[in-house]
Amino acid sequence: MEFKSGLRTKARALENAFFAEQDERLLAKLREKAVREEKKTEFREYLNVDNEEVLEALVDLDVEPETLVAFSLVPLVEVAWADGEIQKQEREAIIKAAVERGVDEGSPTCALLRSWLETPPNPLLLETWRAYIEELMDSLDEDTGAQLKNSVMGRARAVAEAAGGILGLASISSAEKQKLDELEWAFE
Repeated sequence: MEFKSGLRTKARALENAFFAEQDERLLAKLREKAVREEKKTEFREYLNVDNEEVLEALVDLDVEPETLVAFSLVPLVEVAWADGEIQKQEREAIIKAAVERGVDEGSPTCALLRSWLETPPNPLLLETWRAYIEELMDSLDEDTGAQLKNSVMGRARAVAEAAGGILGLASISSAEKQKLDELEWAFE
């Protein structure tokens, strides 16, 4: 009888260990899902967007809510990279725009922005920005949408013009002009 009791105790311990491991895996998945949902909720609040694809893409890009200011700088970075390299004056114009938007040196937003200035961002970033703007424009009244468009496109044009041209002529390259046109379409 003692043999069966000891065997039963060991079997139960083995069973408990098995289920504890299974439970831990399920808990890890639930925690990961909860973190994703929490981030989507934060983005929903900050960006005023309910489009699940946009929210999922932001989470997949591992963008933190505090980097949303950097997200508003995506068009500037895209224009600067349009011709394959960022000129010193373009970099300075982007940094100036970031500072005006409240980006502090040493912040996660600044680090993200600096990485975008060193290496062209993943194309998914521009697609996500475009989807976000389209969704946002649908939720804004006409005047507010026009103000947003003018603000974003004005800063993007300032970056395109920052490197200048020869004697002030052709200050915006054809690649930058094409990128500006692409960005503007997102507001239509």
